[in-house]
Amino acid sequence: MNDEKLKRQLGENIAAYRKRFALTQVGLAEKLNYSDKAVSKWERGESMPDVLTLTQLAELYEVTVDDLLADPNALPETTSKVEKAMEKAVEKTLKRKADKGMILGLSSLLVWFVALLLFVVLSSVGLSNSWLAFIYAIPADAIVMLSLRSAWRDFRWNKTLVSAIVWGGLLSIYVSLLVFLQVNIWKIFLLGIPGQIAIFMWFRLFRTPGKEKGNG
Repeated sequence: MNDEKLKRQLGENIAAYRKRFALTQVGLAEKLNYSDKAVSKWERGESMPDVLTLTQLAELYEVTVDDLLADPNALPETTSKVEKAMEKAVEKTLKRKADKGMILGLSSLLVWFVALLLFVVLSSVGLSNSWLAFIYAIPADAIVMLSLRSAWRDFRWNKTLVSAIVWGGLLSIYVSLLVFLQVNIWKIFLLGIPGQIAIFMWFRLFRTPGKEKGNG
């Protein structure tokens, strides 16, 4: 086999596996500590990576060096294995997300069911302020959601949930004082302003910058 044909086969295989693993040329280059221009040359068959880099590519793609050097048209079995592995990984990820979404939905439903139950029971015994159960359910629901997401290390909605706890808690205090003591201290909501600023600064302090870069 001549060098040009080997370069072309290797380039086609590097590009094919890269796309199957959803990597950009920039992303692959970063993993190998090369430039994206070098990866582009490999895939066009203009140059070849050294032996050490070939080994790193094989480990990254979970194949052998022979697979990388083989004729692309003779790889249906290998690529099929990669496709199946990727499909299984995607299915597992989607299933975990669906299961977590179901748990979150059921937990939230339970909070509001308890609030509704309290409303029905208390209103049945003649308490006119039983509707307060729905007000108290706002911060309670946010606390449950925050606890579950934090346990799963899913912090995407934490800032919103913490804000809901703060404002929901202030609303609960305000309404309770208004209903039970006939005291209208609307200024209590002013406490939410520095609280909201503190929440914003806290989450900005621990924000992790994104690492992904887009390129073909």
